[in-house]
Amino acid sequence: VVVGAAFFMVAAGQVQAGAVDTLQQEYKAAGAGPFSADKGQQMWTAKHMNKEAGKEISCQTCHTEDLKKSGKHMKTGKVIDPMAPSVNKDRLTDIKFINKWFLRNCKQVLGRECTPQEKGDFLEYLKGQ
Repeated sequence: VVVGAAFFMVAAGQVQAGAVDTLQQEYKAAGAGPFSADKGQQMWTAKHMNKEAGKEISCQTCHTEDLKKSGKHMKTGKVIDPMAPSVNKDRLTDIKFINKWFLRNCKQVLGRECTPQEKGDFLEYLKGQ
């Protein structure tokens, strides 16, 4: 059983790395890189004016400061699973899902789409959590 659990953990890590690596390669092909976890963390904490909410928000507004804890959507109140892949095995495993949420969340927080550099930096930060 222990061997099976270890295999599952390694396999899950490979899937996560696969999706992140694929996306970061796409971003590099678009001229981005090298990627910085520090810049990704700065994106996570930076506040931006959200016109709809009428206040400054950051990624932490909904996802909390601790990426290992659940968050809550500021408008709907819907619970958001932890962002940290170390506690949420489903994070960073599905390219389509990652792209969907980059589009929505960048527009909501930044008021625009994220650049390939920003996405790569953010993934670099997030995959270490």
